[in-house]
Amino acid sequence: MNKSILIIDDDTKLNALLSEYLTNNGYSCTASELPSDALSKIKKNNFDLIILDVMLPEMDGFEVCKTIRKEYDIPIIMLTARGGVTDKIVGLELGADDYLPKPFEPRELIARITSVMRRVEGKLKLSSLIKFKNLSIDVSKRAAYIDNKDIELTTAEFELLYLFAKHNGKVLSRDDLMKNTRGISWESYNRSVDVMVSRLRSKLKSFSPKKEDYIKTVHSVGYMFFAEEE
Repeated sequence: MNKSILIIDDDTKLNALLSEYLTNNGYSCTASELPSDALSKIKKNNFDLIILDVMLPEMDGFEVCKTIRKEYDIPIIMLTARGGVTDKIVGLELGADDYLPKPFEPRELIARITSVMRRVEGKLKLSSLIKFKNLSIDVSKRAAYIDNKDIELTTAEFELLYLFAKHNGKVLSRDDLMKNTRGISWESYNRSVDVMVSRLRSKLKSFSPKKEDYIKTVHSVGYMFFAEEE
């Protein structure tokens, strides 16, 4: 199946040229001139990569990138006529995977796409399954299991569990949890973090045959997740 690419650029002519070139190189392409249209398409389709221009109507590409990153991990390559170092740093800090200044050779774009996809696919293979003695987390399916029983987690609870599991045995402050969980709207500093952790802790404990408490409270600091390694 061809990799699906979404182009977000208000230059109609460039969209047509890129779509034709990418299609001829084996990709399936969709183009949007407006961010609102692009964000709507992202909700309805599974794109493998996004090519995103910085200079756009409605909102700039940095804001679009930030909005996408709140909910999706789709690889993003940013395009812009502004090739300054500051723009590049801002784009990468907001979650872009690569940055290509205009004008560019189409062959270079293909090379960048290939490189980003290879990097992302390699990362998925390495981190798609996190296994402990009784607990396993399938990142690709966004599912978690204790003794092969599916734990019913909300998206926010899964994101929190995934963050804890990546830092097994380490203390994470409430600030760490807030900064490193995508797509969760924290309403107030301590209260919402504590409530979310409490919900996750209860679910893990209820599924554990020995009623094991995977999440420990570290008073005045935050929380520590601990699961026994296989």
